[in-house]
Amino acid sequence: MHQTVAATIDNSRRWRVLAIVVAAQFMFGVDAFIVNVALPTISTELGASSSQLEAVIAIYLIGYATLIVTGGRLGDIFGTKTVFLLGVAGFTLTSLWCGLARSGPELILARLAQGTTAAFMVPQVLATLHVLFPDAARAKAFAIYGTVLGLAGATGFALGGLLVTLDLGGFGWRSIFYVNGPVGLIIIAAAARVMPQTPRRPGTRLDLGGAMILFAGLVCVIGPLLFGRDVGWAGWVWAVMAGGGAMLALFLRYERRVAARGGMPVVDLTLLGDRAFVRGLGAVFCFFFANQSFYLVMTLYMQFELNVPPLQAGLVFLPLALAFVIASRHSGARARRRGTLVLIEGCLLQIAGLGLIAATATVIASPTPFVLALALLVAGYGQGLVMAPLSGVVLSSVQATSAGSGSGLYGTTTQIASAAGVAVLGSVYFTLAQNGSGRVALLGALALLGFAIAGCIGLLRWMRRAVAVAA
Repeated sequence: MHQTVAATIDNSRRWRVLAIVVAAQFMFGVDAFIVNVALPTISTELGASSSQLEAVIAIYLIGYATLIVTGGRLGDIFGTKTVFLLGVAGFTLTSLWCGLARSGPELILARLAQGTTAAFMVPQVLATLHVLFPDAARAKAFAIYGTVLGLAGATGFALGGLLVTLDLGGFGWRSIFYVNGPVGLIIIAAAARVMPQTPRRPGTRLDLGGAMILFAGLVCVIGPLLFGRDVGWAGWVWAVMAGGGAMLALFLRYERRVAARGGMPVVDLTLLGDRAFVRGLGAVFCFFFANQSFYLVMTLYMQFELNVPPLQAGLVFLPLALAFVIASRHSGARARRRGTLVLIEGCLLQIAGLGLIAATATVIASPTPFVLALALLVAGYGQGLVMAPLSGVVLSSVQATSAGSGSGLYGTTTQIASAAGVAVLGSVYFTLAQNGSGRVALLGALALLGFAIAGCIGLLRWMRRAVAVAA
């Protein structure tokens, strides 16, 4: 079926389609990071608390995580082009809502809507790549996709700093969301004209009940981590978290019932019987727990402690992005030869990079953006060594018939981990900064990030033993 779709369009057209869908993926990735450098101005203008600032980042990831599998299945039911166009339109409109927000809570709601619409847009990107590139060009197409993923974060920081600094039209921080308006319209117009409609997959069904329970459970677990500090960690905060844990347990039971009735659950529970895969998911959780939160912590330190202007704060991450891309281009071939060893080496480099940043902040009272940019290089190279081949290594034990379910579970885990990391590390940073100093907060957060990466190493080694036993 995929071969048939690829054969219906000429070679040049499919590369134009690649450019369109990757542009949408890029827009999603940029918006995961573009908010960071605008946090101080958002806090000042909206009167948003530190907890609300964390939530602006985390809720975007939670909304996306809980519906990404559902979005993929909607593409199977109605066709990837239809769902992609609706997803881009929704993402564009909710971006405008973010820019129009008049309070911290309204911005959080708008970011939740933005994340959920992204869950309909983004899954169609990989689905389209799989359909249009079944031949030797697949490697090049996915290399382009991977490079765009790596550049999205750094572009988000740099673009956010530039837009806040230029203050175009007097919009200030709001322009970081308004910019999605024209970009989204261009993507919609191009996709409507060039993107082919893929065949629908008969028999595909939705598990909206499971998605809703998962969302409610995650909000109840992660939400108190975001806002507990504002209410002095009152007893009801812990009760809500316990309720969230109970909902997640209920989610697993509900998914088993859906599967028993012959339905298509959000999570393919048979995958949880694969010990290597489960340990790999644990490693994925630890890695992404430390990924997005790392950028948040560095941004908070630069802007709230060192008073680095938004544009300079954004540009600090450009050398890191370059190191990330270089590492990514070399890590794939190395991972095919050496498997998890490459990932472990990357994690060790990340820990070394975190140590270098901590040493820099300890020795230099107020490090300049240039010095910080140099210190970030090692961590960026380590991230690139891990992130590019991580999915392939973790999914290697999954049977081909379960590849789609495994990929969905992998993607959901990355976003949940990122949201949890933002909640926990943000709380740690603000608590230590309030009771000590920004430098103490940075060192404490870096130590926690190091423990998370060390946990990733331990789980990767454990996964390696499980793979060896299975072989």
